[in-house]
Amino acid sequence: MNQLKPKLFSVIKSYTKEQLIKDIIAGIIVAIVALPLSIALALASGVSPERGLYTAIVAGFVIAFLGGSRVQISGPTAAFATIVAGIAATSGLEGLAVATIMAGILLILMGLFKLGSLIRFIPYPITTGFTAGIALTIAIGQIKDFLGLTYPEGTSPVETMEKLEAVFKSMGTVNLQAAIVGLVCLGVLILWPLLGRKIKGRAGNILSAIPASLLAVIAGIVLVAGLGMKVNTIGTLYEISNKPPMFSFPAINFELIRSQFGNALTIAILAAVESLLSCVVSDSMINSRHNSNMELVAQGAGNICSAMFGGIPATGAIARTAANVKNGGRTPIAGMVHAIVLLLVLVLFMPYAALIPMPAIAAILFMVAYNMCGWREFVYLIKTSPKSDISVLVVTFVLTVVFDLVVAIEAGIVFAAILFMKRMSDVTQVEGWKYIEDDPDAIELKAVPKNTLVYEISGPMFFAAADKLLRIRFMDNTNCLVIRMRSVSAIDATAMHNLEQLLHTCQSRNVHLVLSHVNEQPMKVMKKSGFYQAVGAENFCTHIDDALIRAQAYNN
Repeated sequence: MNQLKPKLFSVIKSYTKEQLIKDIIAGIIVAIVALPLSIALALASGVSPERGLYTAIVAGFVIAFLGGSRVQISGPTAAFATIVAGIAATSGLEGLAVATIMAGILLILMGLFKLGSLIRFIPYPITTGFTAGIALTIAIGQIKDFLGLTYPEGTSPVETMEKLEAVFKSMGTVNLQAAIVGLVCLGVLILWPLLGRKIKGRAGNILSAIPASLLAVIAGIVLVAGLGMKVNTIGTLYEISNKPPMFSFPAINFELIRSQFGNALTIAILAAVESLLSCVVSDSMINSRHNSNMELVAQGAGNICSAMFGGIPATGAIARTAANVKNGGRTPIAGMVHAIVLLLVLVLFMPYAALIPMPAIAAILFMVAYNMCGWREFVYLIKTSPKSDISVLVVTFVLTVVFDLVVAIEAGIVFAAILFMKRMSDVTQVEGWKYIEDDPDAIELKAVPKNTLVYEISGPMFFAAADKLLRIRFMDNTNCLVIRMRSVSAIDATAMHNLEQLLHTCQSRNVHLVLSHVNEQPMKVMKKSGFYQAVGAENFCTHIDDALIRAQAYNN
């Protein structure tokens, strides 16, 4: 049962007063970051603003308490916005609550059956494609509020393409005052972090600690309330409640369960992928290792509780998790503090949220969409990946925007599997065995220089096996890593991405990377991606003996 032990129970044994102070400070700062985001994401999801805070409070506390990560911060995220909006529009809040509870049960079952490691079977081009697609759908959904457009009576678009069509038809109704507020808020969101980075020393650190989203909200309120601008605010469109989350179990029947199963499966898969990806990112930040199965159980419990207390689906939030790490949070206590602070804000200050202009919310969501879209990774994959991976990336992206995430993931995985089978059939050969007593090139017969690690990769490196590259562990005195690739016949974009991460790890630890016997297809991909140039031509050796000589040179 150690595999299903919450991280909190492990770290609390050696917990110190100093770390408690750091966790409290980090929790307060993350709550300030999460406040405007939770409200904005609730509105983007088609629900009232306080439901975003309910999610961050209830799910954030439960997942931190039970989670398998030391620093994960959970709550509403942009990845769910379009899915939740669609469910709420077609099935109502009752249907959304049932779908979220069912998704929570599925997540718990995934954790109990130890399916946390299956995330590696989702290729990197698919996650990049649907993430970029979700970002674009969020941005399209905010154009109306950003420009203050007025749709014709009876127009309530749900699908992304319907929203885009409605925007074009309503361009003649642009509210210039709303556009000005939106542009000012967007300017604050863009320029404030740049200012914090440009100013050095303590002043710069203080500026960087103040969330740009909070300042954008304040700027929007000052413009609208102070100058009397005619712009829609949250208060003009929604009723604001400062009531704390209250328990409410939805009325469940077989027909509702049957109709919501597909939505529940979508929520569960996306929550698992998003949360475990966030855990992997945070692990690299604090040099730790999360428990993926326990994290899935916690995400399931958090989503069930969120639905029962009026919230929406939740998952691990990479940006908020990074803010937690950056400000000193190192245990789940920080995530629990973040939830408690948000509860106090909800009860004491929520009515003031009525003053927030809708263009300010739209500007915040534009930045959320930009930050999550990963356009650099998208363009990089287009430039450097094999054609099969580019096809998967583009198909997933287009289907996410034109249809929905369910269709995109299903089609992307099927397409990736077909292309993978074709790739394997192209590179696999059947040859007669040659029986020999000993392999003269066996690594056991070689003299390995001191402070050198040697790893041999056997077989094609593709998305299902790519995570093994990240399992390489260095000793404190390691100054050279030799990777022997004579049996690697092919490599795909996911494995190449992980190989680049390994190179960054080596560079950060001042470890030299040397590769031996890189075959034609992997070499072609490495040169196309720039990895060959980053490692250096001198560190690509044709034989293991040459690689060991090169490693010896780094010890002299």
